[in-house]
Amino acid sequence: MRWIGGRRGGGVEDRRGMGGIAAGGGIGVAIIALIGYFVFGIDPFTTQQVASQFGGVGSSEPGKTGTPADQAGQFVDVIGANINDVWASKINGYQPPKVVIYEQGTQTGCGFGQSAMGPFYCPNDATVYLDLAFWQDMETQLGASGADFARAYVIAHEFGHHIQTMTGASQKADQARASGGGEANRYSVALELQADCYAGIWAANASAASGGQVALESGDLEEGLKTANAIGDDTLQKRGGGRVSPENFTHGSSAERVEWLKKGYQSGDPKQCDTFAGL
Repeated sequence: MRWIGGRRGGGVEDRRGMGGIAAGGGIGVAIIALIGYFVFGIDPFTTQQVASQFGGVGSSEPGKTGTPADQAGQFVDVIGANINDVWASKINGYQPPKVVIYEQGTQTGCGFGQSAMGPFYCPNDATVYLDLAFWQDMETQLGASGADFARAYVIAHEFGHHIQTMTGASQKADQARASGGGEANRYSVALELQADCYAGIWAANASAASGGQVALESGDLEEGLKTANAIGDDTLQKRGGGRVSPENFTHGSSAERVEWLKKGYQSGDPKQCDTFAGL
């Protein structure tokens, strides 16, 4: 994927090295167990539920905001800036989310966040939280692609949750789930698949929004689809040694995740991302 030389937003808050220690034992086990289940983000409703279950301490002091000096941090900044440029052209009055990169754990507007939760978006402070170690976990634990576009797909998916908060989709899903009736998982899946579709929207428009400085290259889409396939609920349930239980899906099957990422990319149109139709 082409990205070096792309516009830097300069708004990444870097909390790495500031310390973040999770309370309770078994963090290594938790990372292995949860990173696969929640990778590519817990939807805003679940984020608040899960974060509240993890006690912990972490710096509440702000980190350094700007463009990080290391390549991984620069990648987050360039990709984030490009995602913002794409969505600013699609949504009137678009307001970018904040982006925080951290290590192990950090305080968030949704409670204490830690790397075991995977990358996530917190609607309370409109912030995307990324522990960059998840890239290695995604590749070694889940067999996902290590290509740049696969990593960018993760970031774009989280920005998708921010867009859902802006459009009201997340709030409507919360209300539907709160009403009961056993529909909670169906709405969670719809939110996650829509965020996948939104990631495809970004990918389709990345080059145009950056004058070609940020763009997919040959094989990139295939790598993203490989990653989408690796983190479907059915694939993860099989990897965990259990049976496939569609009633417990929260993110969608591998086939669904591949389908909606591809649909977003092929259409380039947010109107084609209505994953709630029929619910």
